[in-house]
Amino acid sequence: MMDSITHTLFGLALYGAIDKKNLDNSHKKAYLVTAVGASLIPDIDVISRFWDTEGLYQMWHRGITHSVYLTPIWALLFFLIFLFIFKVKDIKLFFLGWLAVFIHDTSDLFNAWGTGYLEPFSSKRITFGTIPIVDLVFWTILGTAYFFSRRNKKKGPYYFKLAWAFIAIHLIVQTSQGYIIYKQYDGHYDQIALSAGFIPWTFSVITKKDQDVTIFKDNVFQERKVQYVLKSAEGADLNALFKQKPEAKTLYEWAPFVVLVNDEKVFGLYDPRFYRNGQSFLFEYIEKNTKR
Repeated sequence: MMDSITHTLFGLALYGAIDKKNLDNSHKKAYLVTAVGASLIPDIDVISRFWDTEGLYQMWHRGITHSVYLTPIWALLFFLIFLFIFKVKDIKLFFLGWLAVFIHDTSDLFNAWGTGYLEPFSSKRITFGTIPIVDLVFWTILGTAYFFSRRNKKKGPYYFKLAWAFIAIHLIVQTSQGYIIYKQYDGHYDQIALSAGFIPWTFSVITKKDQDVTIFKDNVFQERKVQYVLKSAEGADLNALFKQKPEAKTLYEWAPFVVLVNDEKVFGLYDPRFYRNGQSFLFEYIEKNTKR
């Protein structure tokens, strides 16, 4: 997922791109709250952790609340709140909210976590893996726009519109490079996944062929390098794991593919896209009884 800071900055950038010289204070507040609130509202599903007892939270997050089909519903919610509670009637609030939610849901497609973009009609998590969860290029572009908007407030909307153009260019260039790299591996492995690095134009390419999982570091300007070679305990019966650890079943269904671990101590699985320094932070397992 994109981090909350980035989504907040997107909301502020939408508000910054609006020409507000003819707006009164009530409308300005409505536009600001709608732009930022709608940019964050899909992540409201994180509260499901408080009642999730079946290990579904990992899948619920970025699930139905991130559906593209729900974007006008969220927009309508903000429009009605300001209409009936704050007495601000402006149809532009609906379209602003709709755009903000759409940007949130769509931007989440481009990082490695994936999102339930087509729920409830499809439970598949769509992920391109071409943008990191925290993209400092986005922050730099928006920070630059803010700097120049403070120096020349009259041209503030222009600077933020220009920032959105640069964000689009960065997204296109980064994703195009990711696609080129992906195609170089396509056909050579059973499964492939991308995970963008924090340094622009760098990617981790995670491949699986039979029981071998190999993680490469790659970009279009240098030779690929092998970072990790992992073995997956293919053929293991996962029913016992899923019964004792429902979160493992969620991860198994949610990830593009997993590495199975079945050693003397633990039986589990992890998402290799998040493998760093000998472990993945998305690792669900049960401990074996080693006492004799």
